Amino acid sequence: MIMLDLFTLEIIKNGLVVANEEMFQAFARTAKSPVIYEVLDFAVGITDANGNLVAQAPGVPAFSGVLDFAAREVIEKWKNELKPGDIIVSNVPYDSGTHLNDVTLALPVFSKGDMIAMVLNKGHWSEVGGMAFGSWNPNSTEIYQEGIMLPCVKLYSEGKPNKDVIDIIMENSRLPDYTLGDMEAQAASMKVASRRIIKLVEKYGVDNVKLAMEKLLEDGEKLSIFKLKSLPKGEFEAEDYIDAAIANTEKPVYVKARVKITDEEFIVDFTGSEKQVMSPINSPFPATVSGVRETYMAITDPHAYPNGGFFKPLKVKAEKGSVFYPVKPAPTSTDWEAIAFATELVWKALAPHIPEKLPAGHFLSIVATIVGGINDRTGEPFAIVEPQPGGWGASSNSDGTSCLVACGDGETYIASSEVYEKNFPIMVERYMLNTETGVGAGKYRGGFGVIREYRILNSQALVTIQVGRHDYPPWGLKGGLPGPGNKVFIYKDGKNKGEIRRISADVFRKGDLISILTSGGGGYGNPLERDPKLVLEDYMNGLISVSDALNIYGVVIEDKNVNIEKTELIRRKMRA
Repeated sequence: MIMLDLFTLEIIKNGLVVANEEMFQAFARTAKSPVIYEVLDFAVGITDANGNLVAQAPGVPAFSGVLDFAAREVIEKWKNELKPGDIIVSNVPYDSGTHLNDVTLALPVFSKGDMIAMVLNKGHWSEVGGMAFGSWNPNSTEIYQEGIMLPCVKLYSEGKPNKDVIDIIMENSRLPDYTLGDMEAQAASMKVASRRIIKLVEKYGVDNVKLAMEKLLEDGEKLSIFKLKSLPKGEFEAEDYIDAAIANTEKPVYVKARVKITDEEFIVDFTGSEKQVMSPINSPFPATVSGVRETYMAITDPHAYPNGGFFKPLKVKAEKGSVFYPVKPAPTSTDWEAIAFATELVWKALAPHIPEKLPAGHFLSIVATIVGGINDRTGEPFAIVEPQPGGWGASSNSDGTSCLVACGDGETYIASSEVYEKNFPIMVERYMLNTETGVGAGKYRGGFGVIREYRILNSQALVTIQVGRHDYPPWGLKGGLPGPGNKVFIYKDGKNKGEIRRISADVFRKGDLISILTSGGGGYGNPLERDPKLVLEDYMNGLISVSDALNIYGVVIEDKNVNIEKTELIRRKMRA
């Protein structure tokens, strides 16, 4: 007998969320690679039997938003052939993914022979082959150079590992121990979530669990439409450019978005953006949708359950063969550059109209970094794979936030310098707020980026890095100034070799240094309207100099105090 009430719904709903959270923690605590257990570069979720996302735990937003695409790919390919204990592996980006390193495992959950749900875990494997160590490669021109493709095949069959598939994966990885450790931890964590779902079925009945999933989707859609009614209606546009240096083109890549908001729909159209490029910055369409979902949640209800029902009013359009909807063999290994633009174009279009919800532009580029090789001390491979934090934009009532990862990386952390130095032959020589290149000034200033420097202590290491948002820095709002842009410098043989925009598996030797300076965020409002007390506070905290206070904000600081009369006089002259 079906007995679904509000209390049972809430219990089952939270049971599904807790199942995700247990899966998340189990993977983080048992994985082999620091990019999983330190950075948390993964996401998990549960769908119903039709592939509709019903619950997920906090994770990388760019991953979270593609989990339902991955589930539907599994259902479409395998239809009625799935059995209890099967685990499907997939990483081909075009229909359900991001880039090849981000590997999705899918485990169907059965009750009395009937599939009732699917558990998904998408994690960044440190190595999946390809032409460069770490697999993602700023110089790739087609996907075949980026690693092994796993086209939605069985990794486990009725609970037994598919040895042939696993052997192929291991043979194509430069770090087979890491890859195997992460893969097994990923699969084991999913079994935890599966057991929790079965427990819910045993306690409340399969019909009630199914009805709870349906109700979650219905309530999500109702809430989403309700929140839409409070947004400004009409059409809004924004445009921007992806730096030519990372797009491997002679000119920057033009991108645009048109946003149409009605009482019942939120439509984002990327038509008119450039075609896909022979550079790995292309954003697979599922990832583009995921990027838009981030801004959609930010302006509707950041605290809502991000399920398929909540996203139902959202429609995303892009031309096939474009940078936001690439087709094979377009490379995608540094897809985060375009994914972030999918998020930020919608953000940029709407920020002037809802400044209480959206700040000025942020540093955007992941400035992702790989440092790896063979450890001289142990003879074992090592790999650092991580995003870099930077500055976010100022809002209409506060300064921007400092030292956060870019929008698409969401819940990821920055790994401990001490962990790296203990386990790997590198030294983090400097890790500090980036006060050297600063932030976008304004009535409220942008948040600060970081300076992070890696000194190589090994005889040799391979370094891969890509730097976007350099030529077109973080944008300001309402008269706020732009941020300075991201920069990376390298030093070899004790000499400054200058600024670089992208390098792939470049050889560094003992004593060489990589110096990363991520950008501060854009400012909000006229800098001459900034409260002199806030300017003084920044000076006292070592964030700006006396000359910065004077030349940027028109504030005269003398003897660690603001000279109010001189400040008013200077500001009048600067306004004139």
